[in-house]
Amino acid sequence: MAVNPFAPQALLGRQAELEQVSQVLAADGDLLLAGVPGSGRRTLLRYAAHLVGARVIEIDCLRATDSNRFLQLLTEGLITTFQSAAELALIQQWSQEQPIILDTSANGQAKLVWHSTPKNEWLLFQSLLALPQVMAEWLHCRVVLVFLNFAHIRSWDRSEKWQRYLRQEIQQQTQVSYALIATVAESWVQDSKVKVVFLGPLQDAELRPWIVATLAAEGLKFEPDGQALDLFLSYAQGHVGDAIALARRVWLNHRAVEDFRLPVDPVSLERATSHLKQPAVEYPAQSQTANAHMVYPHHVYRSTLALVEDLSLTFESLILLLPPSQVRVLESLALDPTDSPHSRDYIQKHQLSRGGGLQGALASLEQKGLVYGPEYGYRITMPLLAFWLRYHLA
Repeated sequence: MAVNPFAPQALLGRQAELEQVSQVLAADGDLLLAGVPGSGRRTLLRYAAHLVGARVIEIDCLRATDSNRFLQLLTEGLITTFQSAAELALIQQWSQEQPIILDTSANGQAKLVWHSTPKNEWLLFQSLLALPQVMAEWLHCRVVLVFLNFAHIRSWDRSEKWQRYLRQEIQQQTQVSYALIATVAESWVQDSKVKVVFLGPLQDAELRPWIVATLAAEGLKFEPDGQALDLFLSYAQGHVGDAIALARRVWLNHRAVEDFRLPVDPVSLERATSHLKQPAVEYPAQSQTANAHMVYPHHVYRSTLALVEDLSLTFESLILLLPPSQVRVLESLALDPTDSPHSRDYIQKHQLSRGGGLQGALASLEQKGLVYGPEYGYRITMPLLAFWLRYHLA
């Protein structure tokens, strides 16, 4: 598999959000980073943690099928974060008074082990949750406990006993912050002291310098009149993950050579670029751009088409999981974007259900992270999904 050279080496945009998150962590606050997958939530959190000198422990709750598995993930996160010899020695010292053993295998791999029974899992949880504060005090640093897909804990913690204790304990720990990464903020978060920071799509002005510079570093250059660059940005729609995937596909097609030599289909090209403006493209002063291969609009279009075809099975599976009313709304927004889906003309044009049915479908799609709310004009959050829908419906 080819290496992807387009993973950003620096934070793209998000300076205001970076300042917000850094202030919360520095003040021993707890927060929720909301946004769709690919919006840069984990990257932003890592940058903020670095700014305040915090160590990050990440736990993906989707992998926690029961309480014992949750404990295993917590210990794995702790050992991954504190893995130097000196830090492991501190954990060894701490474990001497705990029902936990720090075990080191023959290959030098360390892990925390215990004799698990339903009766002692709760005591183990209390002990392990105290360890981040102990390490923070010994190492004179801050610690951020990051939980991805936190709501999945409810699949086994039905009484919410573990969740309540977790929130309570982290609020009491003076050098440990609690961070959730989710698509949307749940109601309990809105009623708590947890700070919510939402990551919407980036502006084109924030993505433009990055994509121009990274393509130039790989010997590729958007054609001078700007249509190809504008088309790329219109397909990415400020979604960092989709922009990286599309940039990589353009690059891979260039490496395959044949795609860059195919004749242009004028109908496809006209359809792809008819909505575009034509800004001038500014390139970094780098010698490699002089002999760069040109990227034209049909290269961007074909690369996007190939990428969404690769993702077709995923998109089809997603659509099959949605109720017909929500699929209808998604299709309408893909074919005919609007910031007023509630208007009478739009409802009649696309034969949508009136009143509560439409509002319920929009609310559910927003909750699932598939559609932005009114602040972003009810755009589909996954630009490649929107492209796929348009292509198959047109």
